[in-house]
Amino acid sequence: MSKRKADDSHMPIGESISQAQTLLRERLCHQRLPTRPEGVASQHKHLLELLKRTAVHGESNSVLIVGPRGSGKTMLLRCVLAELLTEADVQKTLLQVHLNGLLQTDDRIALKEITRQLSLENVVGDKVFGSFAENLAFLLEALKKGDRSSSRPVLFILDEFDLFAHHKNQTLLYNLLDVSQSAQTPVAVVGLTCRLDVLELLEKRVKSRFSHRQIHLLSSLTFSQYLQVVRAQLQLPDATFPDSKFCHDWNASVKALCEDKSVEEVLQRQFNSTKDFRSLHRLLMVSLCRVSASNPTIKPADLVDASRLFSADSKTNILHGLSILELCLIIAMKHLNDIYDREPFNLQMVYNEFKKFLQRKSHSMYNFDQPVVMKAFEHLQQLEVIRPVDVAATRAQREYQLVRLMLDHTQIMEALQKYPQCPTDIKQWADSAFA
Repeated sequence: MSKRKADDSHMPIGESISQAQTLLRERLCHQRLPTRPEGVASQHKHLLELLKRTAVHGESNSVLIVGPRGSGKTMLLRCVLAELLTEADVQKTLLQVHLNGLLQTDDRIALKEITRQLSLENVVGDKVFGSFAENLAFLLEALKKGDRSSSRPVLFILDEFDLFAHHKNQTLLYNLLDVSQSAQTPVAVVGLTCRLDVLELLEKRVKSRFSHRQIHLLSSLTFSQYLQVVRAQLQLPDATFPDSKFCHDWNASVKALCEDKSVEEVLQRQFNSTKDFRSLHRLLMVSLCRVSASNPTIKPADLVDASRLFSADSKTNILHGLSILELCLIIAMKHLNDIYDREPFNLQMVYNEFKKFLQRKSHSMYNFDQPVVMKAFEHLQQLEVIRPVDVAATRAQREYQLVRLMLDHTQIMEALQKYPQCPTDIKQWADSAFA
């Protein structure tokens, strides 16, 4: 091993960088699951016991995993399933059906997906069923290997569980929970949701068939643990990476990166806004793409730029590409908002405000005819910088249709600071307290 390391220690820098990027991209894009997620040992144990009772002992169950986005609901479930499937008997018999409320938007689509995932399309064929319940009962019956005791356990995972509550009559939820309550077929129904009030969305007949088991997840991660995760995600493995010298230098640079004050500020902002590691991975991925032969490590400036890119306001960015006339109209709207306390306004009011600005100028470089102003106003409406108050009220002349500005004071002033070669008098007009 040491001889191989010594031979490989002088690999071309480009090749080492390419290998490092490939390894880290795989790590960031296909996050490997921890054996046990930190801080959720009791929830892990509870869920594992529940699913084991279904998979091994044929006992039906239902449970909800509730927590904010990024708190680790899916990761917890996947870790439990990975541990459960290490048992040979479970691996052979347990069937899984994954449904998502964003994709299966009604019960008909959900039933087709259940049939597909259970590979029962040929069994169903052209059969016509009187109801959803009959169809589901037929599917579960088809899974039996003969007598009732040898029924294969089925795990139904309902992601975005609250969206299934909006289906007509909640038929899918009712039938799944009804089956899980009866002893006919071993079924486990696991719902994942962000909504704490999810039970209030369920009809009485559905709620009565739910076990009322809930597993709550709240992130208890500290910032120092978050920094350790960042460092672990960016470090290269000493034992297996081919170029030992590059690996040592890279890991030293990652340690220095995580101790840098500007990087710490960026990560602190990220941590305060979301503890979701998927967002962190996107941030690190952009920084990793900056690495090249001329820039062989991730620099603090790379992470700062990546953060700025992700935190950039899309509406503020739109303003950077506007013409001077369109920018003037937005400033006129800003002043109207200040004067009339964000009441809706029309093109004529904006034009009058713009003319007040022109009258204070001795030159006429911003003097535009009204049809040109109207065209610029319509362009702002197409960009959704302004929106009509009542879309249905199209009878009024265009210059008198009421609209609202969809930007606030901060966004406008930030855009003016970054606007390329913005004239000083326009900046002063925007800054003035009175139009």
